[in-house]
Amino acid sequence: MSARIHPLHASGVPRLAAESEALEGGDLILRHLEQLGVDYVFGIPGGAIEPLYNALARSERRGGIRSVVARHETGAAFMAEGYARNTGKLGVCCSTTGPGATNLITGVASAYENQIPLLVITPQTALSHFGRKALQESSDTAVNTVGMFQHCTHYNTLVSHVDQLEHKLASAIMTAFTAHGPAHISVPLDIMRSTLERSAPGFNLASLLARPAWKDEGAIDTLVDLLLDARKPVFVLGNGCQEAAGLILRTAMILGAQVVTTPDGKGLISPFHPNYRGVFSFAGHQSAEHTLQDPQVDLVVTVGNMLSEWSSNNWDREALLTGQLVHIDTNENNLTRSPMARLHVRGSIDTVFETLIVELARHGRQLPTQELPRPDSATAVLPFEVDDLAKCLDASCPIKPQWLMTKLTQLFPPNTRYLADAGNSFAWSTHYLHPFDRRVLDRRSAGRGDRGRRTTRGGLFQAGFEFAPMGWAIGNAIGAALARPGDPVVCITGDGSMLMSGQEITVAQQRGLPVVYIVLNDARLGMVAHGQRLGGGEQIGCELPQVDFRRMAEAMGIRAYLIQTPQDLMNLNIPGICQQRSPTLLDVRIDQREIPPIGRRIQVLREM
Repeated sequence: MSARIHPLHASGVPRLAAESEALEGGDLILRHLEQLGVDYVFGIPGGAIEPLYNALARSERRGGIRSVVARHETGAAFMAEGYARNTGKLGVCCSTTGPGATNLITGVASAYENQIPLLVITPQTALSHFGRKALQESSDTAVNTVGMFQHCTHYNTLVSHVDQLEHKLASAIMTAFTAHGPAHISVPLDIMRSTLERSAPGFNLASLLARPAWKDEGAIDTLVDLLLDARKPVFVLGNGCQEAAGLILRTAMILGAQVVTTPDGKGLISPFHPNYRGVFSFAGHQSAEHTLQDPQVDLVVTVGNMLSEWSSNNWDREALLTGQLVHIDTNENNLTRSPMARLHVRGSIDTVFETLIVELARHGRQLPTQELPRPDSATAVLPFEVDDLAKCLDASCPIKPQWLMTKLTQLFPPNTRYLADAGNSFAWSTHYLHPFDRRVLDRRSAGRGDRGRRTTRGGLFQAGFEFAPMGWAIGNAIGAALARPGDPVVCITGDGSMLMSGQEITVAQQRGLPVVYIVLNDARLGMVAHGQRLGGGEQIGCELPQVDFRRMAEAMGIRAYLIQTPQDLMNLNIPGICQQRSPTLLDVRIDQREIPPIGRRIQVLREM
């Protein structure tokens, strides 16, 4: 069907040759992924997916795409999501048929809710065996996995004939990017094994996916007028901002506007930026709410914000979802959740803000000439307040989670990426963990061909807020470490999540990845326990056994430490740990009496 990949041409994109070449279905898939610069396929092999793994073996031998074998298929999807988040490339995961495919679903659903582009590849038993009760059959007459994926993907299809494979593969990949989420193809064993030959070149996916910068010029003209007239504008940054964060900050500084972020946008801006007022919504900061509730605020501009429960302060109709809202986004689906907004601006976010900066300059609005001082780690002070400041300084035993989160960012290098798991890990890290990011505007300087954009792909703080599956960060940290080999990666997880998905740490060990796993060990499902207590529910089903995760990790050949006192943590050689070519686990015994900042969440559950 499609042909050979030639070496990179001048644009840096591989191109397809026109000469004839025979390829198996698995090779065809990988050749198209190579066009896009994909480095890894995450999954677990099995009989029905064997042709794809045969192709992966051939690819590895020629220095191409490599396979990363997870321990559970959900972990494979989490890893693919982490890789995609931190590279901007397509994340690819696969499984065998039957239970392998059903195991993928939770991880795929997470990427769907978080709007991360994935290609999901599952096999089927041979077409000739459909409806005959074949082993692990998952056709439409058995456990219909294609039907199951229908509700957590933007493109979902069974390849029922060999001549469909290339076209459906290309359609899936394009949809994953354009619809911002997963696409699924299910390929029967006999089709995956088939040899395809064609003399014409196949699809040039890199060219098809090259979208010109676009913007709604009429809406931008209106927005310029609104910004010029605004007395006190506020910007709300969501995770969709990514590499445009520096341009947005520049615009805010030109206007003297204050900035807050959603929880999932937190890692895109230095917490020490003088215009920053903290996280708005779940486990956020009072300063962010007060900033938006200020009666003098007459314009609120939210950017790259999907306006979910987590990113809108439980659909706050007093501070955010009002008639003074302007919603800017590339993904038009997000705009459907702000019908009350006075203006919607569609377009590439970086292009929109590049245009805004130029238009504001035409009206005499320029970036202040006084250079902002970069914060120093010894003297840096947050421009907003956190709760229980005394607990952040309390080095008593048992370890206070507030102290732990505060101390982590002092001990780890500034370029560390922190991934927080579902549960109290979300809450503690969102409120109290503030990566020491010295950037006040751009990481890169303008004039280097990147128009001053920041390299913020993924951000220094990441969490799977929307679907919020336990164990999310354990797999995502592996994808992030593979995507960003020069950056330390810290996974903050709970003992419940570790018991559920902790086996994936052996993937980090096998791949030689220096991921640091910090287990908040309180012998309970912490958010459940505190939620029951705060919400007046029965205390049931939240207790866990006291597990020694240090010993568990050591049994898997992984370096581990038991952290029972603050001094235990301070005694560690953190820079040395970050330079190891292997993971490290810290079993941190935290004070289970400390209440995480989840009061607003409990209030919403009561109202429901």
